[in-house]
Amino acid sequence: MATTVRRAQLTLPAAPLGPDNPLPALRAPDGVHALDERTRRELPRDTARQAGYEPLRSLLPVRVRDGYGRERPERELEAVVIENGRLRVTVLPGLGGRIHSLVHLPTGRELLYRNPVFQPANLALNGAWYSGGIEWNIGATGHTTLACSPLHAALVPAPDGAAMVRLWEWERLRDLPFQVDLWLPEDSDFLYVGVRVRNPHERPAPVYWWSNTAVPESPGTRILAPADEAWHYGYERNLRRIPVPAWQEADRTYPLNSSHPADFFYEVQDTARPWIAALGPDGHGLAQASTGRLRGRKLFAWGAGAGGRRWQEWLTEPGTGGYAEIQAGLARTQLEHVRLDAGAEFSWLEAYGPLEADPAAVHGSDWAAARGAASAALDEALPAAVLDAAYEAWRRGAADTEPGERLAAGSGWGALEVLCGGHELPGTPFEEATLEEEQAPWLDLWRSGVLPAPRKVAPPGPALVAPHWRDMLETAPADPLTEYHLGVAQWHAGDVAQAVRSWERGLALAPSRWPLLRCLAVADTLAGAPERAADRYAEAFDDLAAESRGGEAWTAAEAALGGEAMTALLAAGRLAAARGVWDRLRPALRERGRFRLLAAGLLAAEGHVGAALRLFEEGFEIPDLREGEDSLTELWSTLTTRRLPPAYDFRMHP
Repeated sequence: MATTVRRAQLTLPAAPLGPDNPLPALRAPDGVHALDERTRRELPRDTARQAGYEPLRSLLPVRVRDGYGRERPERELEAVVIENGRLRVTVLPGLGGRIHSLVHLPTGRELLYRNPVFQPANLALNGAWYSGGIEWNIGATGHTTLACSPLHAALVPAPDGAAMVRLWEWERLRDLPFQVDLWLPEDSDFLYVGVRVRNPHERPAPVYWWSNTAVPESPGTRILAPADEAWHYGYERNLRRIPVPAWQEADRTYPLNSSHPADFFYEVQDTARPWIAALGPDGHGLAQASTGRLRGRKLFAWGAGAGGRRWQEWLTEPGTGGYAEIQAGLARTQLEHVRLDAGAEFSWLEAYGPLEADPAAVHGSDWAAARGAASAALDEALPAAVLDAAYEAWRRGAADTEPGERLAAGSGWGALEVLCGGHELPGTPFEEATLEEEQAPWLDLWRSGVLPAPRKVAPPGPALVAPHWRDMLETAPADPLTEYHLGVAQWHAGDVAQAVRSWERGLALAPSRWPLLRCLAVADTLAGAPERAADRYAEAFDDLAAESRGGEAWTAAEAALGGEAMTALLAAGRLAAARGVWDRLRPALRERGRFRLLAAGLLAAEGHVGAALRLFEEGFEIPDLREGEDSLTELWSTLTTRRLPPAYDFRMHP
């Protein structure tokens, strides 16, 4: 059967994403992937070097996505379906280009963990993320900021002349364009995925890439890779080398044998072909292989403990089976960023498809025989030479081909960067027609040297922070809005003193003071001045409450600033001021789970422990609870010695 590509509608219970957080993300992400110095000294030299290379100072210029809830009405999602008679691939270009489903048609097997709902949760670098399928993680350590964002998509001729789907976008954390090409050779049991990341700038850039595949998890699911050792990373921020498969009296290649969530980064043998597979009790499952550039392989297991099980439930709906993740990346671990020189690119080819190996060998006690059986089955199903040849054919004959029929549109940020930077990017056009309202003031700044004042009173729009935008802001007329954006760009560059001076200059003449006061409050907090930060947060929220109007953007601003202000005021012991913020919140905001938790903390601090406990007993959910966040556990332990109720148990470590 010839390969076909068609548009489709996927109907799912789906939580709306809601508005983005309008406050600039000045803080570094609250990631759990961090190392102490002692651990760093014990790492291989290349891993230690890359683990310290260009960590994020903030999430700028990306905005936090925390406006979603947990109500899931049915809605239709735009999908693209690729099919060749052997595989059916369902892609969601509007949600990060995620491969939602990969069905082996002769057997009817779904090879991926296919989430029956779309439920965002706070696991991406910038918040909203959802589980299931195959995702493309680019940017920095963690799930990509594009997890719930649209990508550009179009049809392109594949190397064999059939139809290929190209996904592309501009990754804003590192200012890099990338593309993902998906095609099914005729009669092939494997989906081919060509990936390219380019650096069009005159300076080197740090690159992070991990392809993340969710696979169904059962007590008999085993993860196999060409490795005898792995680097174990738990949520105690400790990376240690361990043997594979058994460690601490349990075979860790079975995901449910871990009690708590953990990463296992396999030490793939230098001479081995890079691959990873998840095979069930019958020896059937999914294999992922790649050309040599994509060297890293990893297993993430939620584990069998209460916290991991609760997270699995949180990400889907009751009665849905669990999943584990098998991943492939540019480096040994996900704590690393790899240098990409100016004008250079990284590219490789991946393949995903069904694998069948002798179950007695796969699940036997001889690890060498188990991985050997899987490796031999993969070599028969997809020889390494075939994959290498396919990569060369794609890279030479298809990667630069200009897209044809458009299937979906991404953001306008790439078009702005290409227009202003004059970049030539064959195969990934970022066309001026994709520019939108968010890019309009920055286009005016580039053309006229002036950042225009907004036409109506509203929270400030998104910031841009790259060096060329900072240079333009420094030479633009110094009105309060320009000083605000200049301070954000200076903050991102690490020039905290200049950022504070810019915000203070803007504050003197600003008709809307709260955005600048909030930035100064964050600076005070990180400078170890909680009392001054509390004063500024209180003043900022008063100013916002007086200025706020109706509409989604203002509600999002009140929620974001109100949450930060109450947290800072409680930390400073300013209970009356925290109560003042609570009293001025919109009633609908007070019912949100995040504010119910803050209210419980305020009641407890005021001495009303019983009232705080009643809030827990009445029940609430925090849609944007962060992976690894211990706020529920910590507050509960100050209120009572009773066991934490299962509904609130999201603990990621013992």
